Amino acid sequence: MDSARLALQARNKNIHVHTEEHETTQRIDPSFTSAPAGLTGRWVSVQKRFPSVRAKGKWQLQANWNGSCISELELVGHHHQPARGFSNPREKTFEENCRPGNNNNNAEVVGSSQRREHFPMMSPFSFLAVLLLGLGFRIHGANALSGYQINCGAGAERVFGNVTWLPDARFIATGNATDILIPSPAAATMATPTLSSLRYFPDASPARKHCYVVPAAKSAKYLVRTTYYYGGFDGGAAPPVFDQIIDGTRWSQVDTARDYARGRATYFEAVVVAAGKVVSVCLARNAATAPGSSPFISALEVVPLDDSVYNSTDFASYALSTIARHSFGHDGGSLVVSGDAGDEFSRYWEPYSDGTSPVVESQGSVAPGAFWNRPPEGVFRRGVTASRGDVLELHWPPAPLPSATYYLALYFQDNRTPSPLSWRVFDVAVNGEAFFAGLNVSTAGSMVYGAQWPLSGQTNITLTPAPGSPVGPVINAAELLMVVPLGGRTHPRDVIGMETLARGFVNPPSDWSGDPCLPVGNSWTGVSCSQDPLARVTALNLTNFNVGGSISDHIANLTAISSIWLVGNNLTGQIPDTSPLHHLADLHLENNQLTGPMPPLLGDLPKLQQLFVQSNNLQGPIPDNLKNKPGLTFQYTPGNNLS
Repeated sequence: MDSARLALQARNKNIHVHTEEHETTQRIDPSFTSAPAGLTGRWVSVQKRFPSVRAKGKWQLQANWNGSCISELELVGHHHQPARGFSNPREKTFEENCRPGNNNNNAEVVGSSQRREHFPMMSPFSFLAVLLLGLGFRIHGANALSGYQINCGAGAERVFGNVTWLPDARFIATGNATDILIPSPAAATMATPTLSSLRYFPDASPARKHCYVVPAAKSAKYLVRTTYYYGGFDGGAAPPVFDQIIDGTRWSQVDTARDYARGRATYFEAVVVAAGKVVSVCLARNAATAPGSSPFISALEVVPLDDSVYNSTDFASYALSTIARHSFGHDGGSLVVSGDAGDEFSRYWEPYSDGTSPVVESQGSVAPGAFWNRPPEGVFRRGVTASRGDVLELHWPPAPLPSATYYLALYFQDNRTPSPLSWRVFDVAVNGEAFFAGLNVSTAGSMVYGAQWPLSGQTNITLTPAPGSPVGPVINAAELLMVVPLGGRTHPRDVIGMETLARGFVNPPSDWSGDPCLPVGNSWTGVSCSQDPLARVTALNLTNFNVGGSISDHIANLTAISSIWLVGNNLTGQIPDTSPLHHLADLHLENNQLTGPMPPLLGDLPKLQQLFVQSNNLQGPIPDNLKNKPGLTFQYTPGNNLS
């Protein structure tokens, strides 16, 4: 071994591996690879099979050498099947007690995607709800952001600080823009223009939903935030109630009456992964929408998130909806973080104080990039604590929770001046159940999370100090998001077909945007779909809808369709090739302005029973396979010049 290297002082270590279904102790026997002299940071130490961890292939142990001892150990899976309790292919990082007097003879490794995981000081890797709590707030400015910040109903672009708020006309084709009649009492302190105008969707509209369509990168993760401030725009006394939808999932009901009565706006947040090249956010009436009232929206934000944020969630099957996000030790109604200490993704961190726990101010800083969720530095500047030897108990979040599964993340930092003795150890429990045992919090900060934690009713967080801990426990911030199964989506093949069809039409129905089939009850007007996990378009009926334009060739994408009725419109151009539509039984194109020949492959459709093309301007010979097709009712007169 190169003499210029510094040997690691912890060989032959016992690594305790605990998963949901198995527990084992493995001795790491081979010589550790050494860290280069003077080098601190993560480096590979050894590879060893962990046969008791149910995964094929090797788990690689990595260590973080801080110059005197191991501060982190990491199990990295290189395998084809995910191990029980570990996510594939994520790395899981765990801390050893790296502090004076500890020789690091054992490391506790806890890896449970269902329960608790501790990720102190780790580099991040380069993720809707039926019910939200409808949190009221007073809006403050944000730092420069990527993504889209949309000022609904605004007529022009407006810049506030480093944030450019865009008018919404490029993202939606329906609804009416208006200024609000009753300004928010918070208007004097706001640094955004988003509560002075809105877009509403009149009661007379027959649309099943009204969708904003925002460009996105496929498979990228986004924070979606909608903001509502009624302002008496329609002359009514109370805001309307309605649904909001993201893509094919019914997100939540929007009822802003309580917040509006207190002079506050209401916001909702969700975290989703884009299934395609757009994210659609829609409003729709529901059974609680009063006659004559109109759904409305004040602002929409779609902000890309780093891949590491909330990365334990399976976003192919679930989304997250924000229930609460608080910075502890603050009073008042304003958001906590702003300026250089603000959240890089514009997440709102609201103030929280129980009024009894002592508040501490931090003497050190943390690096947000060291945490997967990248919390802003500002939320670590204060925290709540208890005296040495005392238990700290918080009733958080303040409102009772509906019974569901949640993502819970807790953030901690030792508030004292950094020193070799700047550590404190305590246990974390949620509703009396162990969440994490022996949490060692330093001035660098720590995060503990549960990716799928069942909660119901009032939630209590209890921090119990370890015997001999020199100071009491402390907590700085917390996030709680509901884990929500996605409502499905339309088959990508059909989405392409329907979107291209819509682009070829002139004056299509106003709700022809967003997901064509979902949610159930909010499909596009005239569109019927299957109930498969990937919904398929099974019928299209736009009879007498005054639709112009042409019929796109991409209608051939709708390979599950059995009925097409485009009767009595102003369609021009030729009848497209429909030969892939093997389930098509009824094709009604009469009373339009179609031209050109009859497609010869129509007669080869195995299930075609009705073909009506009269009162068009078609010309040329009728293919023999249409003339002689058994069981086909074929009507091509009056009109046309077919023979």
